[in-house]
Amino acid sequence: MVSPFTLRFKLLFYFMQTKTQQEQVMIIRTAAHLGMCFGVRDAISAAKRQAAQGSLTVLGDLVHNPGVNSELKRRGIKTTRHYQNAQSDSVMITAHGTSNNTRRALEASPLRVYDATCPLVHHAHRELETLVAKGCFPIIIGVEGHVEVTGLVGDLEDYRILISESDFATVPTHPHFGIVAQTTQPLDRVRSLVAAFQATFPEAKVEFRDTICQPTKNRQRAARSLAEISDVMIVIGGKHSNNTHELVAVCSKHCDQVHHVQEASDLMDCWFQPGDEIGITAGTSTPEDQIQSVIQHLENLAHRTPSRPAQSGAEQFTRAPWAKVEV
Repeated sequence: MVSPFTLRFKLLFYFMQTKTQQEQVMIIRTAAHLGMCFGVRDAISAAKRQAAQGSLTVLGDLVHNPGVNSELKRRGIKTTRHYQNAQSDSVMITAHGTSNNTRRALEASPLRVYDATCPLVHHAHRELETLVAKGCFPIIIGVEGHVEVTGLVGDLEDYRILISESDFATVPTHPHFGIVAQTTQPLDRVRSLVAAFQATFPEAKVEFRDTICQPTKNRQRAARSLAEISDVMIVIGGKHSNNTHELVAVCSKHCDQVHHVQEASDLMDCWFQPGDEIGITAGTSTPEDQIQSVIQHLENLAHRTPSRPAQSGAEQFTRAPWAKVEV
């Protein structure tokens, strides 16, 4: 017969063990909005559809994701920066868009032209054209040299591209300014810059058109909310993807450990500890299979708990169930 003391000891040991296991549960959460947006998805579908009918050359990277572009290459889709170098009778404008001057040059060429420009990038172009038609001096908040920004300014004789208040010094005096933003810029940054611009040029009329796309806004807000409750944030996306870089910046304001990866093989086990709450978000060019492979890697890691340090300094792992995934 088990004595009351022994029974109490066993129950206490059981509850302590259960509490320890609960404290070691790794929670993996995905952002409410993440991954490929409709504009990128449509561009990829259009490229695959046209490539199935004949040879196709994309004028630049269709999207800023190396995995996606590698898949397109395997389908025989070629890439060039200049349409004069196209190795096919058909070319495609990327999701980032281009200038009207380039469009007219393409239309005058013997090439068959397919336009995969995101509708929300088209919207930014129209808003900028409207402001210029009203006599505004054009201001673009964005990353100089980015293909979308290059397309936006490609039809303008004079303009300024701003990314920080230090750029205000380059702006000429003018009675009327018109401001638009690269579609993947953070809303908080853009609003702050517009307010600072108005304060810097109080005598001028300043018109701002919000051209940040809704998918970008949704992903940045969701990433911020998730980063606030996470020990580690994983941001999945191409190294040259501006919207992915912006997600990293947003997360870094609210989480001490933020890692930008392109694929699951970039993950390092030393980033994670038992009991960590891990958040996952992804840029608008990141396909679902890349997101799922990262989740799978973390699920596998979550079933290994550290035992003792190996001689190399790395940790050895033993199997132990401590994963919980929240989508």
